Amino acid sequence: MSVKIFGKGTKVARLRRHARLRKHIAGTSERPRLVVSRSNRHMVAQIVDDTKGITLVSASTLTADFAGFTGTKTEAATKVGELVAAKAKEAGITAVVFDRGGNKYHGRVAAVAEGARQGGLAL
Repeated sequence: MSVKIFGKGTKVARLRRHARLRKHIAGTSERPRLVVSRSNRHMVAQIVDDTKGITLVSASTLTADFAGFTGTKTEAATKVGELVAAKAKEAGITAVVFDRGGNKYHGRVAAVAEGARQGGLAL
């Protein structure tokens, strides 16, 4: 995967970091990739099989599961990790490769990973 991204700005820098990470990280059928996307308000986690190019499981703060949720954004990110782990167990997935999406492994991104571990996924 070759991505040529030039310019300045935090979004461009994150995309460049993500492209650099994806050289080394790929999801297989045995161990798919857990992709984390974050915005200022929401968190999205998907489990992707890169060999087939399909999303197997997803969880997000945008779903109906979070309709009455009150708490901090970090607590919501932990709950997203737990939800994606529960859905993955239903789909028969026990181990994943963590893809932080070019973000630092800190704060809400780390909270998704911790929630997935608490839910029973091996990262």
